[in-house]
Amino acid sequence: MPSITVAAAQVAYRVVPSTSGSAQRLVLVHGTGSGGAEFVWGQLLDHFAATHTLVLPELSGTLATTDDGAPLSVETLARQVIAVIEAERAEGETVDLVGFSLGGAIVAAAAALRPDLINRLVSMASFARSDHGGFQQAVRLWQSLADDTERFGQMAATLAFSPTFLGSIDAPTLGFINAGMVPDEGTLRHIDLDLRLDIRDLLPRITAPTLVVGNAKDALVPVDLTREVAQGIAGSAYVELDSGHVTFAEQPERALKEVSAFLA
Repeated sequence: MPSITVAAAQVAYRVVPSTSGSAQRLVLVHGTGSGGAEFVWGQLLDHFAATHTLVLPELSGTLATTDDGAPLSVETLARQVIAVIEAERAEGETVDLVGFSLGGAIVAAAAALRPDLINRLVSMASFARSDHGGFQQAVRLWQSLADDTERFGQMAATLAFSPTFLGSIDAPTLGFINAGMVPDEGTLRHIDLDLRLDIRDLLPRITAPTLVVGNAKDALVPVDLTREVAQGIAGSAYVELDSGHVTFAEQPERALKEVSAFLA
């Protein structure tokens, strides 16, 4: 796995060649959690590689990237994405950029800071500010369970998926999902950033064609926060799915259809 030095971080990333030979790059940016890109995008790589060469950064807080352990900022992580783009793109090339949850805020910041690098932008299940009472209460409750790995994972699943979806799966699958998020140092650094995030001043600087995807049943990021992202980006398109936070798990066909149609 290649890596690049960005300030105090040694940022790892993965490149997945397009199965169709396409040179157009799609940069996929993960959200909260030390599992990083593979945790969020692993099951979707074959779909996206049919039309793009994929670039998957592992940002500070993930297991693959090392740094000085300092508190994170959206701008810090956006500059890591920008550095990976610059390392991988051909001269003059622009890339498509997709981010999920915290990653949606990071890609929005990257597009605002370096509009010359971005062809199309997709922000999914994301937010531009964290000072929403419901969001603060949910995330701080989750954060407070960091000393109890089992309950931390259960709370993560409760926030990530709608009750309807959780009720539709069997006990072994639910147990697997509950174990998917652990309160390690990197995840807790991401959660700390989630609670401080505010990129509203950057949204008007985004010039790339943008799709914002919201989820009507999102228990982690209230859908009105995602709607605010779309409202803050001039000319953006907005689509709302009947889903919990993890869009690709609950509405995979619709989500992939919307994103792929926009990128095409």
